[in-house]
Amino acid sequence: MTFSDDAWTRTAALRTEIEQLAFLTELGEGTLAPGAFRHYLEQDALYLAGYAKALALLAARAPDAAAASFWALSAHTTGVVEAQLHEDLLGGELLAAAGPGTGELDHSPSCLAYVSYLIACAATESYAVAAAAVLPCYWVYADTGVRLAATARSAADHPYARWVAAYDDEGFRESTRQARALVDAAATAAPGEVPAMHRAFAVATRYELEFWRSAHVQEVWALPLP
Repeated sequence: MTFSDDAWTRTAALRTEIEQLAFLTELGEGTLAPGAFRHYLEQDALYLAGYAKALALLAARAPDAAAASFWALSAHTTGVVEAQLHEDLLGGELLAAAGPGTGELDHSPSCLAYVSYLIACAATESYAVAAAAVLPCYWVYADTGVRLAATARSAADHPYARWVAAYDDEGFRESTRQARALVDAAATAAPGEVPAMHRAFAVATRYELEFWRSAHVQEVWALPLP
């Protein structure tokens, strides 16, 4: 069994919780409140900016040119392509009709915790541990895209079809497979790091759960900064 297969199996309970989240259920059905989707997009835009930094740090520490190239290209895609998708969706008719957002540009508690964890891993942990930490964002989204697509395709005029299609995409699945292969190679090259890699993968998976859960309740700080 590869490291990634083992890590996926070990996080089965967390992933079941993710699959059962009201946010994703309603998103797949097209019944999610536009305000909750707007909150998610605003926070995810902040998250992606931090995730791109973590990927860029990972690229700089990669053991070979091929790995460095993949992580660097991923950082570009995250920071430019996915960010553009969010900008387009935020300016779309559905969210425009729902009224303006809160104008709040601060990270929510869950978003800040997740981004800070990934950047800290990329900056201070070994390459292998950092690679394991960034993998759940790829894999959980790819898995979620496939699961939601079946429901989204069956609904006429699905309001979130573009978001679902972006992650139910063969190109994105191929990137996920490449990321898994690099993480598996890192585990093989540094077997002593495997326990820490498993913890990093599990912690990041838990943050995926908390990020989507926080979006549904439109999480904000109890006491905003002045």
